[in-house]
Amino acid sequence: MSIQYRKILELHAQKVVQRNIAAATGNSRPKIAEIIRRAKEEVLVPPFTDEMDDEWFEALLFPHKKRESKGRQLPDFEHIHTELAKSNVTLSLLHYEYEAMCRQNNVIPYAYRTFCQYYHEYAQKYKATMRIKRKPGETMEVDWAGTTLSLTDSDTGEIVKAYLFVATLPCSQYGYCEARLSMKQEDWLVSHIHAYKYFGGVTEILVPDNLKTGVTRHRSGEAVLNSTYRTSITSKN
Repeated sequence: MSIQYRKILELHAQKVVQRNIAAATGNSRPKIAEIIRRAKEEVLVPPFTDEMDDEWFEALLFPHKKRESKGRQLPDFEHIHTELAKSNVTLSLLHYEYEAMCRQNNVIPYAYRTFCQYYHEYAQKYKATMRIKRKPGETMEVDWAGTTLSLTDSDTGEIVKAYLFVATLPCSQYGYCEARLSMKQEDWLVSHIHAYKYFGGVTEILVPDNLKTGVTRHRSGEAVLNSTYRTSITSKN
């Protein structure tokens, strides 16, 4: 008997107990429990769209069924996704390790191209975004952001302009900001130092937006950094 994935999840969402779901669908209670568990991991809740039929649910919740039937060893995509978050880990390295594991277990591995294709599909369906280009502690993005702020001197009542410096770690979306009284190079560099102190470390890569404080000009598609800025970055790293 075919598994009624959609009906199982819809009945579960209606608070129907698993015993009654089994009676309504003809599927076993252990299988129903497994489907509900996998659906919770993928945060699947009704209402479901028309395209989300039983075949769609099976491909999403149990992708190994179709691919393992080809006689090859399916990669552990969750492990791959976790490992890619680490510094200096690439899909090429993970495929090499995967091939070695397959040889050890006397099973057939997927070729690198197929390995990457399946991982990309997994990341897009289940994880929304891939971690290939955003790894913890690797990159800090910096810029002067937003509109000019206004500060009032509490002693004189004078209104002065202030500029917002923003630094972000793109993997975690952890951010730092501070207001400066100018956008001069000294303020720009001091703000970087404060951001690194706040984050508790220095990233491998620094990505400034195309602003004159940090980038002098573009040459053949490559940004040319202000010499003082480049020297400061090099000395900090």
